[in-house]
Amino acid sequence: MRVQVNGSYSSWVYVLSGVPQGSVLGPSCSYFMLMTCRPDWIKSSIKMFVDDTKLWTTISDVDDKQKLQDDLRKLNEWSDKWLLKCLLDKCRVMHDGHNYQTEYYMEQDSKLCKLIEATKEKDLGVITTCDLKPAQQCAEAAKKATAILRLIKQHFYDMNIPTFKILYKTFVCPHLQYCVQVWSPNLRKDIDCLKRIQKRATKLVQELRHSTYNERLCRNFFTLNEGLHNLRDHKYKLYKSRSHLNIRKFFFSQ
Repeated sequence: MRVQVNGSYSSWVYVLSGVPQGSVLGPSCSYFMLMTCRPDWIKSSIKMFVDDTKLWTTISDVDDKQKLQDDLRKLNEWSDKWLLKCLLDKCRVMHDGHNYQTEYYMEQDSKLCKLIEATKEKDLGVITTCDLKPAQQCAEAAKKATAILRLIKQHFYDMNIPTFKILYKTFVCPHLQYCVQVWSPNLRKDIDCLKRIQKRATKLVQELRHSTYNERLCRNFFTLNEGLHNLRDHKYKLYKSRSHLNIRKFFFSQ
């Protein structure tokens, strides 16, 4: 592999593994290779995507622990065979529960190395902890959203409601809602942690700054039908827009 910059080339370097970062073809090639040589002899549950592999099982007794250790050994041998060498510095072990929290090993340079035990791990932007509670994910999401709010406050001092909706939904909401179906905050302290972001955000609107939080959350979801045509109409009748598709015709606001 070599690099070209403005018509000049670097010297050739022999690359043992990996694909160019940011390429379209790289992940596809990696995925094709993994699916072609995917190990089918693993007894534990396994998930593989590009260069990321997860192995897990329920440990009820010593035999289950030994089966997982055997799978790790076979996976290590398989990775060496297919020139996809495991980096033990990036390998982690996480225990969910209190039973059989034993040590696990993988081989590197003909030596057995103990895998690092982790209490939390970030996977595709979601923090998973050994107690499976989303507190750290909520704190991390709130931290990122707060940083974005500071930037919005610095550059948009006098905002109206339409501008605020665009900025909040585009830059703040993605941090608070990313994979929320997975971590799903259910404790009051975690919900309040995220709600404080919304309370702080709605105060950025000049015309809503002195209103209560409940008043700031009011939305005109329904529209009254102002055009009265016959005796059967009344002033509380809701406006219903014309719809071409059933998915819109039977929507809640319709």
